Order: sequence, then C-alpha cells, then structure tokens
Amino acid sequence: MASLDIAGRKVSVTNLHKVLFPETGTTKSQIIEYYTAIAPAMLPHMAGRPVTRKRWPNGVDQSSFFEKNLASSAPEWLDRRDMQHSDRVVTYPLFSTAADLAWLGQQAAIEAHVPQWRFDGNAPGPATRMVFDLDPGDDVDLGRCAEVACEIRDMIAEIGFTAFPVTSGSKGIHLYVPLEKPLTPSGASTVAKQVATLLEERSPDRVTATMAKARRTGRVFVDWSQNNGKKTTVAPYSMRGRSAPTVAAPRSWDELESSGLEQLRFEEVLQRFHDDGDLLAELDPPVEKAPDAPPLPDKLATYRSKRSPKKTSEPIPVGAEPRGNDDTFVIQEHHARRLHYDFRLEHDGVLVSWAVPKNIPDDPNQNRLAVHTEDHPLEYATFEGSIPKGEYGGGEVSIWDSGTYELEKWRENEVIVVLHGAKARGRFALIKTKGNQWLMHLMKDKPANDLPKSIVPMLATAGDITDLPDGDWAFEGKWDGFRVIARFAHGEMKLESRSGKDLTERFGAGFSALAVDLREHEAVLDGEAVVFDADGITSFEMLQSSTGRDVRFVAFDLLYLNGTSLLKKKYSDRRRLLELLTTGMDSVLVPEALTGSAQDALASSVERGWEGVVAKRVDSVYQPGKRARTWIKTKNWRTQEVVIGGWRRGRGRRGGGLGSLLVGVPEQNGLRYLGRVGTGFTDQALDALAEMLAPLECEESPFTDRLPTADRTDAVWVTPSLVGEVRFYEWTDSMHLRHPSWRGLRDDKQPVDVVLESNP
Repeated sequence: MASLDIAGRKVSVTNLHKVLFPETGTTKSQIIEYYTAIAPAMLPHMAGRPVTRKRWPNGVDQSSFFEKNLASSAPEWLDRRDMQHSDRVVTYPLFSTAADLAWLGQQAAIEAHVPQWRFDGNAPGPATRMVFDLDPGDDVDLGRCAEVACEIRDMIAEIGFTAFPVTSGSKGIHLYVPLEKPLTPSGASTVAKQVATLLEERSPDRVTATMAKARRTGRVFVDWSQNNGKKTTVAPYSMRGRSAPTVAAPRSWDELESSGLEQLRFEEVLQRFHDDGDLLAELDPPVEKAPDAPPLPDKLATYRSKRSPKKTSEPIPVGAEPRGNDDTFVIQEHHARRLHYDFRLEHDGVLVSWAVPKNIPDDPNQNRLAVHTEDHPLEYATFEGSIPKGEYGGGEVSIWDSGTYELEKWRENEVIVVLHGAKARGRFALIKTKGNQWLMHLMKDKPANDLPKSIVPMLATAGDITDLPDGDWAFEGKWDGFRVIARFAHGEMKLESRSGKDLTERFGAGFSALAVDLREHEAVLDGEAVVFDADGITSFEMLQSSTGRDVRFVAFDLLYLNGTSLLKKKYSDRRRLLELLTTGMDSVLVPEALTGSAQDALASSVERGWEGVVAKRVDSVYQPGKRARTWIKTKNWRTQEVVIGGWRRGRGRRGGGLGSLLVGVPEQNGLRYLGRVGTGFTDQALDALAEMLAPLECEESPFTDRLPTADRTDAVWVTPSLVGEVRFYEWTDSMHLRHPSWRGLRDDKQPVDVVLESNP
C-alpha cells in the first residue's frame, strides 16, 4: 500500500486515480490534494469539534452513508474522543493537521460535518458560534437566499452580533455568528429561533421558520435547529457530495449583495484562499494546545542528534523547518571514510537524502545502489565545507551538481523525478528493495507523444516581486479572466479550465478564428479568456455574462508544438516560439513583455489598469499543476482619497472605541458614500483619530445617500473636514470600496480637493 508523507505523518492511500465525481472526472487524488492545500483555512473551524464523515466509496452517483464511530483501522496518530450517546459510546476523530484531512479524502469521505460546540476536556462544551441554515424552497433561487441573509445580518447587528456568510455548496447559504460569550447549545438554539421567528413575522411571504416542507414552497426556510447540541453542519471549506465538486465556501457581503451569486467549486475556493486568505478568520477562536498533548513530529530529530553545532559547521536549525517549493535537488560529493555522493530532493520541508556510493547512473542499462539516510534541513542544499574528523560524516563536502526537478511519483517505496541540472539531467527512478537500500535507475526517454489529452496549468505563487534581480526574470500583465488550456489540431480545438472542465462550447465562438489560423499545426497554448471593457481593461463581470463572441484569448505560454513537448524548455525559449507561431495573427493576443525592472513593470501595470504583474524566471521549466516559485504574481491595489463623515463603535478588542470609519467623496450637497474602512489602523492611529473626531461630532449624517443598515447602526456622524487615504482592491457594482485598508490622514489636502479617481 502506498503512503503520503504529510505534516510528518504517513497517510496510507489507495486507488488515487479512482473517479469520485463522474461528471467532472474529479479523482480521489484531487480530493486529497484539495483538503491538504486548504488545511490552514479549514482546520481552525473544525478544531476541538467531533467530526462526522459522509462517505461515497463508489462515487457521488452511488449510495453514501454517514460515519460517526472511528474504525479500529484508523491511524493511531489520529486524535479522538469518546462520547456517550443514549445507546452507546461513540469514538469521534478530532482534526488538527493536514494529515487528518488527507485521511478524510482517502476514506472517500467527501463531506465533514461538525457541531457548533467544542469539547471541554472529554465532555461536550458550550457553543462557540451560532449558525443559520438558509434552505431555499421550490421556486426560490440563491439570490433570494442572499437577500434573506442580508436581512439577518442587519437584524443581528442591532443586538451586537456579526455574521459571516458561507454558500453551502448545495442549494443555500449558512450564516455563522461568533459568540464572544459561549452559550449552551440550547441557549444558542433559543437565540437563533427568536431571530428566525421574528424574520418570519416581518416577511411571511418570503421566509419561514417552520420545518414543515409544505411551508417552504416559494420561501426561504431559516433553519435555526442546527444549533442543537446533537446536530451538525457541514464544515466551512468542506467539499460536497453533489454532481460537481462544490464546496461550503466563505463569501464576502459584497458578493451576496451583487447579482449572479453561484456555488463555488473546490478549485475556485483554493484560488480564493491563496489570493485573499480565510474570510472566516475572525469566526473561531484558536484552540489552546493541551499540556499533555504529544509534541509535533520533528523530521530533523535524527539529523540533529548526530551533530553538535559546537563541532561542525553544518547548518543545524533549531526552529521549524522553512518551506520551499519542493522542486530543488542537490548532489554533494562527500569525501568521508569512503567517497560517495549524497543525492538530496527537497520534499515537504526537508531534503530527503540517499547516499549513492558510485554516483547517479549515467546509462539506462545500469542500476546504482542508493542508501536512504536521515532527512537534512533545506539549508544543507548550499553547504560546502569540511566536517571535522571523528564527527559523523567527517570529511570534505562539495556540490557536484544542483538544479530543479519535476516530480512524477512519490510513494513510500518508489520515487520518480525528472532532473534539470548542469550534469544530472533526465528521468530517474528510486526503487526501495529492503530496509534502507534502494536502487537508482536512469530511465529511457519517453517516446514522442501525440497531442496530449490534458495538461493541468502551472500556477504562480503570490509574493513580492520588487526585489527580484534584473535579468533573471521576465514580467507580464496579470489578467482578470478565465484560465484556459487550448488544444488545437488541424482546425479542431478543445478548451479546458484549470480543473479540466470543457469550455469549448462556452468560449468557442471567440477562439474559432484561432483554430483556423492554426489549422496546419498541432499545438497546446496556455492563457486567459478575457473580455475587454470600453477602456480596454479586462472585466471579469463582463466575461461572466458573455455569450462567447466578444471573448479574446490572451496566450502567454506554448506547451506543445507539432509532436514536441516544450514543458522542459526554458520559459524564454517557449515565449520566443509562441511569438513566432502567432506572428501576424489577429485571432490571439500575446501580451507584451514589460521591460525594465520589477518596479517599472508594476508602475506600467498600474498605469494601464491591469490586475497586477506576473514575474517568470527566464530559465524556468513548465511544471503542470504546480504552484511554483519560479512564477510569482502580485496584484495591484488602488488608492483613493476620502473624507471622513462618521465612525462606528468597535466590538471585541476595540469595544467602546473607534471600530471603523465611514468615508465618502464630496458632491454637490454633501458626501457620496464609498464604504466602511475597518482595517489598516494601529492602536495609536485609532486613539489619534478618536481624539480628532470627538470635537467634530454632529447630529445629522453628512452623506447624501442612505447608508446600509449594518453601516449606520451605532454610527457617530462628524463634520466632514478630515481627509485621508485608503488602499483598496476594486470597486463593487454599487461603487463602494472593496477590501479597503486605511493608509493615513492627508494633512496636505482639504475636502474640496478630494475627487473620485478616474479608474473606478
């Protein structure tokens, strides 16, 4: 049985290629990868809570079952609690690591359900949050659910509660409400029922708080009973066992207030988490580690035990291992008691290491012995020097070769990688024979393939590009559209999304001319389907409503051409071939390279109104499905000068003081409202603002439009005389600031100087 090394745990896996979502072809492997990647966001909302699993062992088109009790075959490292039910004792798992979620996926447990309470020791504790399950009846769409969610948000804001929306991944919406003072489950149910009942009284034709199905037709059922201590709700970020792999996805209120709200799939949710973080970060307090809890596994414990920092110059980190990109290898020539070569692969935070006495094979007809040794820290990849005699591994160490690698397979007894070094190049297999002994084999080159059926696109890592060295990186614009892998073969085409979804019918009208232009070729291009607005700026909103004819293809990579795979070619070579292939074609846009430094590229992207910049290392190979650090993306945040027209009182840590500012821009009879700013302040800035705003308080709102209920609740109005600046991501449909962050006061500006920026 194969296993995965995740968070220091060995997770046994089987049938990784088994399709669990037939409609989309989503496999068990993809489910495990999603749960492992989303773990930092998902685990805080499951921590301390018993996990009930809903399993589809034969796929979502077959029968499923709920599983509470933990089977005896569950791994020993999985945390668990015994809980007395009326007729039996049930052992529940508790999740706290990415390995736990990987095990969930291995079980084909597509859904994870948890209650609103956490364990207090070995007994159920109080509820730390409330939940409202908004279930649409017949003839009710998700948009109506969103309207009801906004009403509940405004209603509970009046009694000091904050709500966090989650589209359930099924039909409706879940609203989570953190409880600063935990309640008993019955107390939480009582509060939730009162809210639901009051809402039904206000809108009986739109809302029902009654469970009877006959009452739900044409209404939204506000299910308050999910707060019962015996009930569970699907966990935030959990996948759902529907025909498509949707997710219980955290959303922003701006999304709920906009049209076109839809359930999200797991690829979209993962991308949103990478781009924006966890939208539920303020929902659940952290769980304190129990004093008697076992320490986290230390993969470098053996390495440290064999070395003394007082006696060797080898790197011996004392803290947590840094995380790389799992794509670096090094071969070190080691003149110890006997000459050998240390082959090391960066994997899961360490350098997995083998001692190869005769160095790596250079002929497919020979095998070389490779002895598996202890994991080394990532810092060891650059180590050269002398290890004192008498110490472990005493002798001279030098780097024989290093570079990057592509991973094809990593199992407990087999590893296959493609090395890209100055000396070590090609496909190598490491096969375990017995104990710590492995065989290393140079594999024959794969024969030329026909046009590949599918390629999962390479992804960029979010980061800062301003310090990248000149000459090593190329810069392109970042586009606001749909990622597309486009396959062309003699006039035929197929368009696929990142997840493999067929987009040919949806966008084919916009790509048909390119298929004709490439009719003499077989090619696979990577790029973005976009729609340009009247100002020549890509608009995701226009793309979503497009019929396909106004869609343009921005091609930024060439992956395959006329029988030759280009994946192992340098980016600079792929780019040159792409430009040559598309010369003179109006059917495709190849984005111009942004010349100059990273700062120049960023400035140019801001000037042109682009979403951001992607930096690509010129010598980087294409790594399908990999989020690599050889591609780095950065988004542009816009800025806007604003006038302060009011403020709202804070809650929690800011209780009693200034919580957020209400800002706008001057127009003829007052201020045009732009939104609420609640982040970006230091404690000192909040104190200074409170002191400056106190003498400016007035009775009436200076804003010309009526503010949303949630924003005007507890508002304190002020004379609009202070000017500040905010940073924000984009404008909402209602012309409010999306994700604004305070940058500071502008003492050099008067309100009359503030205007709406020209690029909203």
